[in-house]
Amino acid sequence: MGGDLVLGLGGTVDYEIGWDADVLSALAQRYGIRLDELTTTTPVIDERALVVTVLAFLATGGGGERFVLSSDIVERFAAHFDVEITLGGTGVRAGIALDRIGVPTVQHLVSIDDNVRRLLPASMRIVSSATRDTLDPHLIVQYPEGTTVALADAAVTAPASNRLIFANDAPNREMAIAPDLGGALAGAAAFLVSGFNTMQDAALLEHRLDDLGAAMRHLPADALVYYEDAGFYQRELSSLVRSRLLDRIDVYGMNEDELQEYLGRPVDLLAPDDVVAALAEVHEVIPARALVVHTKYWAIAVGPDSPRHRAGLESAVRTAATRYRLGDTCTVDDLDDTARLPRHAGGTAVVAAAESRRGATGVPAFLVDTAHPTTIGLGDTFVGGFLAAVPAAARLATAAALERALDAASPVR
Repeated sequence: MGGDLVLGLGGTVDYEIGWDADVLSALAQRYGIRLDELTTTTPVIDERALVVTVLAFLATGGGGERFVLSSDIVERFAAHFDVEITLGGTGVRAGIALDRIGVPTVQHLVSIDDNVRRLLPASMRIVSSATRDTLDPHLIVQYPEGTTVALADAAVTAPASNRLIFANDAPNREMAIAPDLGGALAGAAAFLVSGFNTMQDAALLEHRLDDLGAAMRHLPADALVYYEDAGFYQRELSSLVRSRLLDRIDVYGMNEDELQEYLGRPVDLLAPDDVVAALAEVHEVIPARALVVHTKYWAIAVGPDSPRHRAGLESAVRTAATRYRLGDTCTVDDLDDTARLPRHAGGTAVVAAAESRRGATGVPAFLVDTAHPTTIGLGDTFVGGFLAAVPAAARLATAAALERALDAASPVR
């Protein structure tokens, strides 16, 4: 097996807004938005539609990703709030999580600008299909549990915290594959595939899958391929991706929002009967060798290869919980602190039911109590944590931890 972790396929520049319920209330009332207008499926053609969509998700505690007509809508909405510019994309955020514990990665990018050059970890090598600088920001809205927004005729309160993404990103929508990706994959221990969810042209997607398939032929036979699902802008395209890639995917991951989209119904994540039935149903749709569903209460893998990924699930849950409580400042020592926290009792019961009745492999989430949780990028961090358990990455993380320990123990020179 090679040693590199190659992460793709596209990175983003994210505008993370500072949540302000008063600003949302003012916008809702300025636009005269009423309770019966709230829907998560309206086309986001202007700022009013964006506000409607945000409030519709907030009212149910849901999360998701939506296409907007133009980046100008993102810029206009973000201007009402305090904004932090960060980097996103599953591969990039997974790489950032790995960087924090001393594991370097190779990142496939489709766009670049000075924000990316400034913020990308120094440990990350780049393979890129970008031919010029571009900026198409992704709006990231993270709302807290219990926040209340006043509408024109009522008020909505979030029953849970969650995050939303809004974007119109041409490079990620086109997802050009870098010519030298195959060379990077020749030395890979693992390859993360994500990002096809933003594509909207079936013919172009077929072409990109051809290019990706050609590059993946360079992978060592024992390299692990992890595919992370996402909210497809056009849901029918997800089946096209699966038809082309599922045979080569070792681990197929998704979160609870994507699980419920596939099933077309809500799932009570703390009801063992409901979860066991949902896992069986989604595995019929996606018969992966290891299908991983990760939620804030538990992470469970189903499929014939699931037992071999227990260490990956444990590492993933621990890494995501650490970022949830500490954000991007987390270190390997913080992972050890997280490991000492209690497990979620409801999640433990669900895992026990799935393991006994479905032959699944699961890990309950940690019980984390923090006044300022970070929900942005938790799924991406989960993926990074999972890949940290790949033997090549685990060796690097252990070496990095040992080096830090030796440095701390060394006398001052």
